[in-house]
Amino acid sequence: MKKILSVSTLLILLVAIWYAFYSSMPQQISGLDTPDQEFSTMRALAHVKNIAKQPHYLGSSAHSETKTYILNELKKLGLSPEIQEGFSISDKGSISKPQNIIAKIKGGSNGKSLLLVSHYDSSPHSSYGASDAGSGVATILEGIRAYLSKKKLPKNDIIICITDGEELGLNGADLFVSEHPWAKNVGLVLNFEARGSGGNSYMLMETNGKNGKMIEEFIKADPEFPVANSLAYSIYKLLPNDTDLTVFRRHGNNEGYNFAFIDDHFDYHTANDIWQNLDLNTLQHQGSYLMPLLSYFSDSDISNLTSKDDYIYFNIPIFKMIKYPFSWIYPLFGLTILLFIGLIIYGKARFRINFREIRNGFLAFIISTTSAGILGFVLWKLVLIIYPQFHDILHGFPYNGYYYIAVTVLIAITVFFMVYSLFDNIKELPSLLITPLFFWIILCGAAAIYLKGASYFIIPLIFCLICFFVLINQKKPSPLLMLILCLPSVFMISPFIVSFPVALGLKIIFASSILTVLLCSLLLPVVGFYTKKKTLGTITLILAVVCLILSHTHADFNKENPKPNSLVYLVHKDDDKAYWTSYDHTLDSWTKNYLNPLKNLAENWNQNTLESKYNKPFNYINEAPIKQIKSSKIETSFDSIQGNIRILDICIRPQRTINRMDFFMDKSFNFNSLTANGITPKDIKDKDGNLSNFFTKRKESRLLTYIMRDNEPLELRMQFHKDSIPEIIIYESSYDLLENDLFSIPKRDETMIPKPFLINDAIVTKKTVKLEYVEKISDSIVTKQPEIAE
Repeated sequence: MKKILSVSTLLILLVAIWYAFYSSMPQQISGLDTPDQEFSTMRALAHVKNIAKQPHYLGSSAHSETKTYILNELKKLGLSPEIQEGFSISDKGSISKPQNIIAKIKGGSNGKSLLLVSHYDSSPHSSYGASDAGSGVATILEGIRAYLSKKKLPKNDIIICITDGEELGLNGADLFVSEHPWAKNVGLVLNFEARGSGGNSYMLMETNGKNGKMIEEFIKADPEFPVANSLAYSIYKLLPNDTDLTVFRRHGNNEGYNFAFIDDHFDYHTANDIWQNLDLNTLQHQGSYLMPLLSYFSDSDISNLTSKDDYIYFNIPIFKMIKYPFSWIYPLFGLTILLFIGLIIYGKARFRINFREIRNGFLAFIISTTSAGILGFVLWKLVLIIYPQFHDILHGFPYNGYYYIAVTVLIAITVFFMVYSLFDNIKELPSLLITPLFFWIILCGAAAIYLKGASYFIIPLIFCLICFFVLINQKKPSPLLMLILCLPSVFMISPFIVSFPVALGLKIIFASSILTVLLCSLLLPVVGFYTKKKTLGTITLILAVVCLILSHTHADFNKENPKPNSLVYLVHKDDDKAYWTSYDHTLDSWTKNYLNPLKNLAENWNQNTLESKYNKPFNYINEAPIKQIKSSKIETSFDSIQGNIRILDICIRPQRTINRMDFFMDKSFNFNSLTANGITPKDIKDKDGNLSNFFTKRKESRLLTYIMRDNEPLELRMQFHKDSIPEIIIYESSYDLLENDLFSIPKRDETMIPKPFLINDAIVTKKTVKLEYVEKISDSIVTKQPEIAE
């Protein structure tokens, strides 16, 4: 009978873990026969297919086709879309000329507007942009179609803003916030994004105040599959992960919700971001957010969503969302400490606490937690040694990454069962439970002080304390009761074991190991009664080996899982030399045509290299035959000294078709003023209240990046001290290395794709320009001299 109960509780635990993941997103896909008033995933997918036919980054030939398609689809819905066009500069000095697509559904009142946002530009230069963010655009198009089919007049205006230039520096959102008259009346923003091609869509809000009212309103909107928690929100605020919504919050003072999915991160910004790789359940999940929120917020008062209170919140199966105010954090923590101390005293009085067994419990917990963490850390280090090609997947998550998560979790469970089998004493289970409870109290205390969003982990701790109370009173408690009390731990913690390495990369896979043991320790009231702990440890070890073998069989690159690689032809105009360069860690058959490791010049060469998301320098540099690649002309239209200030206007005019210019100069050089094509970046205040500006209060050697459309020139108007001589390094890049007539670069093998996050397949020129003043008898005649910036 005991054996049957153990097997039953183990099976139920496994089902609960499965259900924690299964219940978090839709499992049914709505087809083309879905009623017109409802969201259809397959109708949305048709939009994704059309949007993601080819890479359509700003400046590409397909960009205009994608824009036209979206415009026409909005017109089919009876709307009157418009194009908002103009130069925009990001807070980090990226300049482009985006073309936003904007439409409005007029509401019946004069309240604040509900704004729906996603972006239609793909990441330069090879991403098809199916998930990021064709899926977001498709969600809005299909959601608006379904909403309009209800023929209902909304109370609030509904603005649709399909932004451009998001991938370049959130330029389209900045243009809308800064210049469009509708932006002044926005009350709430719903932004649809992606950082992968599948998995749950997470709700991550952005607010300049506290989150209380935003959470209350989100729960009232009642989405069917909410995935949101205050821990992810707290971590998100600490990381430099900006979306269009960040611009609306920072510069428009708007509240909003992001809805973004992050699984299959290896597809992000790559040529594998195609509609075939988009998870349809994920697309359905996006629709399941939009429809109830669109219906609710289009008729709600969204004029003031600020709050005086912050809330702890989390999703959990059956109950959907649970929330409580931050003001409960310390009372709950204090109550937990009192319960813990009181139960120890009570247990000792009932002769159920044995201090020798507490010591054994301490050893078991420390050994298992430490060993699992070390093994998880070592595993990933060994993987990178055995498979050095994984360094070339800049996401930090290889195609077989989920196998490594499985291996790590199974090894941690193996360690837990094997170690606890050495200290196995079912009669003394209350004593063995004390150390895990103590460490969980320490963790919750640290969260209450340093990461308040994680404070809800005190809830599974409280349930475990109830188990502790039952164990003190009953030597053989009901396994079903113990199981029910342990379910909150399973539902609340197990998703994080997977999501942490997916979100942050396998470099932190050891966190999954430690978290697995911490979860197992909370399940001691159930698994502590298992008499075959070594057998369970052996089974999980065998499963870990099986997953490790499967990870090896899926480690090679192939057509479905191609190797990212890079090749750049770089011309140094200053010394008239040319180089083949690559960011790759491991050269392959394609890059070896141009790069010889024995002739590598990279070690002493990298200075002011072109910006990449992960700050990757060139790993390989070889000399190359010089080609006649033209660089831009620099024309001076005005150069004058007024007092101690020199005023200089120059125009940088491309002499070949290029996609971008990057400007570097000594970061100690600050301009009194600098405008690029008539615009300048805004001042940014950091957490300490210090102001910075990419032009006038500089902290980086990169001055600006200009993303071009139709080869439009860059006009700079600058003011600086007359005794200073600006020295600027200019990179000019075109993404045409494989098509340019000056070269005969073969196509990549079908098992390869261009490496994302950096300039690739490019012809680049590098030139140093000194802007020296030339004495003149008289300054050029102008109709109006520029005013000196104060």
